[in-house]
Amino acid sequence: MTEWVKGEIIRIEKWTDKLFSIIINAPIDPFIAGQFTKLALDVDGQRIQRAYSYVNAPSSQNLEFYIVTVPIGKLSSTLTRVSLGAEIMLTKKSAGFFVLDEVPECETLWMLATGTAIGPYLSILQTGIGLERFKNLVLVHATRFTCDLSYLPLMTRLQEQYNGKLRIQTIVSREITSNALSGRIPTLLQNNHLEAAIGLTIHPDTSHIMLCGNPQMVSCTQKLLQEQRKMRKHFRRKPGHITSENYW
Repeated sequence: MTEWVKGEIIRIEKWTDKLFSIIINAPIDPFIAGQFTKLALDVDGQRIQRAYSYVNAPSSQNLEFYIVTVPIGKLSSTLTRVSLGAEIMLTKKSAGFFVLDEVPECETLWMLATGTAIGPYLSILQTGIGLERFKNLVLVHATRFTCDLSYLPLMTRLQEQYNGKLRIQTIVSREITSNALSGRIPTLLQNNHLEAAIGLTIHPDTSHIMLCGNPQMVSCTQKLLQEQRKMRKHFRRKPGHITSENYW
């Protein structure tokens, strides 16, 4: 049976009219960077719950979640109206296998995300544990508009912190900007523009790809890597080159 604990919303960061982050203080069990929990509110006598990944490192005192408002989403739309100090429920134990322990040895770890799916990678990078075995780290964040790159300042600080080991690349699909690639992840892989911008090549002998985000992006990118780069999905009993997680 799922065990729930009470948390308190101590900060709300509104990035755009659709994107926001909430910071919660709650007595959960220790988690691993890359995992998720479930948040819940009781609305009209019904518990509305949804899974969200942590943005913060496990060592952080507070818990941070990056959320997009879905017009028909019962929880996200309700969360936009909560106030500081409001009570929220969380599952005490976290879950998920989108963690570094599940990633095999490689030279370059590619972390590709769309939208709010950047969260697990930020948790992993802020933790810093287990990354020493990789020579290169690549973080790619794809959004529709430049204003949706909410965590770019943090990404930039992390890049400086890793002192050349971490390369970051932003992608914007619905406007042209000099500070980001234009297009979508599968297309930019197909035409080699993403690798050219990063300065590294994706190859099954040297690379592992983590995909997190829109299910269509994950599916299309995985198919492209399998067909054009001869890479295969990673399983614990059958090591491969691609680890993925859909992010609704």
